[in-house]
Amino acid sequence: MATSSNPMAGQSAALPVPGTGIGAMEKGGLARWLWPSLFDLLFVSLPFWFFGLADGGTGLLLFDGDTGWHIRTGDWILQHRQFVSGDIFSFTKPGQAWFAWEWLSDILFSLMHSAAGMKGVLLFGILCSALFCGLIFRHMVWRGANVFIALPLALMGFGSATVHLLARPHLWTLLLVAGCSWLIQADLKKPTKWIWALVPVTAVWTNLHGGWLALISILGLVAVGTALEAWFGTAQWATVKRYLLLAAACVGASLLNPYGWRLHAHMAEYLSVGWIKDMVSEFQSPSFRSENMSQFELIMLASLVGAGWALRRKQFVGPLLILFWAHSSLVSARHIPIFVALALPFLADEIQGAWMAWTSGAGKKSTLGILQGLAREAQPGLQRTSVWAVIPFILIALPILPIPWPTDFPSFRFPTKMAARHADLLKTSRVATEDQWADYLIYKFYPQQKVFFDGRSDFYGEALTKEYAQMMAGEYRWRDVMRKYGFTAALLKVKSPLATVLKESGEWQVVEDDGKAIVFRRRAAEGVGEARARIENTDAGANENP
Repeated sequence: MATSSNPMAGQSAALPVPGTGIGAMEKGGLARWLWPSLFDLLFVSLPFWFFGLADGGTGLLLFDGDTGWHIRTGDWILQHRQFVSGDIFSFTKPGQAWFAWEWLSDILFSLMHSAAGMKGVLLFGILCSALFCGLIFRHMVWRGANVFIALPLALMGFGSATVHLLARPHLWTLLLVAGCSWLIQADLKKPTKWIWALVPVTAVWTNLHGGWLALISILGLVAVGTALEAWFGTAQWATVKRYLLLAAACVGASLLNPYGWRLHAHMAEYLSVGWIKDMVSEFQSPSFRSENMSQFELIMLASLVGAGWALRRKQFVGPLLILFWAHSSLVSARHIPIFVALALPFLADEIQGAWMAWTSGAGKKSTLGILQGLAREAQPGLQRTSVWAVIPFILIALPILPIPWPTDFPSFRFPTKMAARHADLLKTSRVATEDQWADYLIYKFYPQQKVFFDGRSDFYGEALTKEYAQMMAGEYRWRDVMRKYGFTAALLKVKSPLATVLKESGEWQVVEDDGKAIVFRRRAAEGVGEARARIENTDAGANENP
């Protein structure tokens, strides 16, 4: 801090203070962009700390094998110069109608992978994670939160969001939710024409990821919330009409996709069926037994308390968003990052109000007065950025630093070595394996490799999904399912139920067991047609003789 003894004290308000941006911001021009800020420090350090020091490192971004088939889908689109309309990956439903609704993300993933391999995909994931946290942080600061409020909330929010920070197309949804919610709040405060930018954004979003439905729900909740506020005299009915019209325009823009309205019908059917929630882990409720889920729990409880305070003031938009997405997050863990993006700015606003009431009237030399002074001095450094927010990302992207970037999916999650050693067998076989490992086989061996079942749960349908689940669990008739689809090899986790029953079956021979994964070969493969006919005859006999 500058004092009266400083010879420069009579000029600018202060000399540049490291970390705060004071002075540098006031200078403007080039100095403003060259002097680092507190925001730069957060923006750069948080993702680098997490992905650099956490167990698994950058491999955490590749924890989901879906990234593999997204890359190969993009490869196919670029090679054939047309949209995907039928299945290209399975031997169970080849050519059948498939909605590759994230086709634009698939192309981008393919381009990143072609340009820099897995390094390109990981850089994208790291940058998106940083931008997601940065947008939420700046939104909180824009609403008036000081460093003692915005920083811990941002840290807890990032920790909570790591449950679903994966190098997949949904990263676009996280960024767009964070950015669009800020734009909506700014428009509610002071309406501008920029809010209509959400219409073309929706058109692009629809082709990047199915999370565009989150924007429609947010706009609907804003309309309902403002209607309630208008009823109590704290808002205008014109705002309600504005957001209803905006929501309708965004729905119309979502029709600009390769499948038109059929995509909406498909998504409605997919999201309404109950079996998806039982079969797909990310659609299931979170388990509060980890550190990141404890952080989410704290944010949720505090947000619900804040929602109660807001309701007493007859404010409804924020509470409705919090209640809806808190419920959605408790039903499905994949919604936690969206809840974080919407709840944290609102929560920061409520805490800042309590802070101001707590510190008002405090003397400058008191503890509260000193904290308030520090917060005031740090505020300029939270409201700007510089080139130092970008330079670290440029440096790690260049090949000048000896960073050991992964060239494959993480071996702690996928059978990378086993697949490499038995590539010839796997590529020429119908392989029984779990959906995540099938995703990896698509990435590794497509187009030679075709799979039974992979991560595209919306494509395979309930009947085939149940057959897959029964087979993998080693349940009754697992043998009939394997013969029906003509499996000739298996790549399984050593302790999986199916591996256990295959070891006891005389039809299957262990090729290799490395303690983590095990490869089987069928001793005498039965033809697919013969197997189907035999099972159909068996079923017919069972029906005639119950």
